[in-house]
Amino acid sequence: MAGFVFGIYPWMKSLGERTLLYALVNVSIRLAVWVLPVFLYLRYIDGTNPIEYLKLRQNWKRGVVAGVVLSLLNLLGSMIRFGWPHLTAQTLTWNSILGTSILIGFIEEIPYRGFMLQKLTEYWGFWAAAIISSILFLSIHLPGWISLHMLRAGPAITVFVFGFVMAIVFRYARSLWAPIIAHSTNDFFAFVLFHL
Repeated sequence: MAGFVFGIYPWMKSLGERTLLYALVNVSIRLAVWVLPVFLYLRYIDGTNPIEYLKLRQNWKRGVVAGVVLSLLNLLGSMIRFGWPHLTAQTLTWNSILGTSILIGFIEEIPYRGFMLQKLTEYWGFWAAAIISSILFLSIHLPGWISLHMLRAGPAITVFVFGFVMAIVFRYARSLWAPIIAHSTNDFFAFVLFHL
């Protein structure tokens, strides 16, 4: 991760952080580093169908409904807390839409809830797996926060709790689509609509 923060990220910034090219490179790197290895591991090491194991096919309707309901509750709670959304041209970029919103749920939920949570559950049960996978989810954010001098207890606790809630949502819905949708809309609300 440090190599990305100190090596690749400065190069990516030279592409222009508001450009479509920057967003596509960002998403491509994340898919190659986080999602592709999960699919390859499941297919060639475990010998299983990644789509089935990750619960992307079964219970998908339940997952979509749970994700949408949770997203609407999140939006309502955010509006109560922060007021009416205030979309600005400054926060509306290709990367904020593609990398930070639409695809972030897919990119982060596949390795953390779809893969790690389920693998850890096989050994230690759900609750321990939910805690461990949430700690791992938090840890992936730390290098970026440290390099940008943004490491604070509040956001760290929030990300850990968010990871834990996504684990519970995944368990309830029995479909990875629920946390994918909830995660994507959460980040869209936070970074694009409410500027948190």
